[in-house]
Amino acid sequence: MAAAADAAAALSARSKVQAFLEAARAGDLDSLNKLAAALDEDGKGVAAVAAAVRDANKRTALHFAAREGRTDACDFLITQLGLPIDPKDDDGETPLIHATRQGHLQTASYLLQHGADPSVASSLGATALHHAAGIGNTDLMKLIISNGVDVESESDAGTPLIWAAGHGQQEAVKLLLQHNAKTSTETDDGITPLLSAVAAGSLPCLEDLIQAGANPNIRAGGATPLHIAADSGNVEVINCLLKAGGDPNSCDDDGLKPIQVAALRNNREVVELFLPLTSPISGASNWSVDGVIEYTKSVEEKAEVNEATARKADRLERPQLVEVSSEAKQRSLEAKARGDVAYRNNDYLVAVDAYTQVRISFFLP
Repeated sequence: MAAAADAAAALSARSKVQAFLEAARAGDLDSLNKLAAALDEDGKGVAAVAAAVRDANKRTALHFAAREGRTDACDFLITQLGLPIDPKDDDGETPLIHATRQGHLQTASYLLQHGADPSVASSLGATALHHAAGIGNTDLMKLIISNGVDVESESDAGTPLIWAAGHGQQEAVKLLLQHNAKTSTETDDGITPLLSAVAAGSLPCLEDLIQAGANPNIRAGGATPLHIAADSGNVEVINCLLKAGGDPNSCDDDGLKPIQVAALRNNREVVELFLPLTSPISGASNWSVDGVIEYTKSVEEKAEVNEATARKADRLERPQLVEVSSEAKQRSLEAKARGDVAYRNNDYLVAVDAYTQVRISFFLP
């Protein structure tokens, strides 16, 4: 009987917690007030109990209210129940970050006025400014910048300028450039704002970055912006890079020129564009659109055959497999996905996207 009673009590408490968080999300002040009192069964004080209420991801009621733009609920939770202004959830994100990611200017402004720290970064290094830049909300960006946030703050996926460029947010790019954001800042993987704009296919952002002095021949993962643009087949972006001084004869780490990357995609229009600008490739006897495509594909097929043969020989030489931990396996898979697979197959967009967008997609709604 005692066990059954304990289980019932636990279920009742859980229901109250869920109802309290849902009331915060809905902005239901009356329910918030009643549920806060109901949760204080041991007499510890409503404020202490309310602050301790979190979901499985450690999000507080203030996170839920902020995410939905419930400014009145935020005010009630902070001024009446005494919830802390900058609690972090499992991802290291504060209510201000939640509000900013959803574009809630009024709520973000309220939180800042009540002491929220805009420089607090998530576990991945992203601040509220990164999120505002990623969604292109310049009003939010101005608000956050006016509160002293560094426009060069680094996240795992780069600076706010890289985020803005990577999501094609031209006005956000312009605003950051006006605040002296650097076009040359790189992530640990060598991604710059310009490379991010090229990967996103954003011509307006690319033009603004080039005008601000961005290097059109920067390299990341062994590839230049022209290789990435050739891979996507974006003619406007290619022409913009060429006009800015992009080198059509630069080779990636596999020795391929942009024209060959386009050839592997069977993109005749782009191959034709590069043809008169590219120095003839040794071994390609027929220097024409068809000749370049045929030659490049034949070289690629030979490389794949040689690689398969090498893998088979390697397996025969190593009959015994070494047991490794699951963590080591995961790290190996991630390394392969980012290196061996993407660049060996000349999938530059996939590679750059892995470097710049994998972690912003969690951020953005």
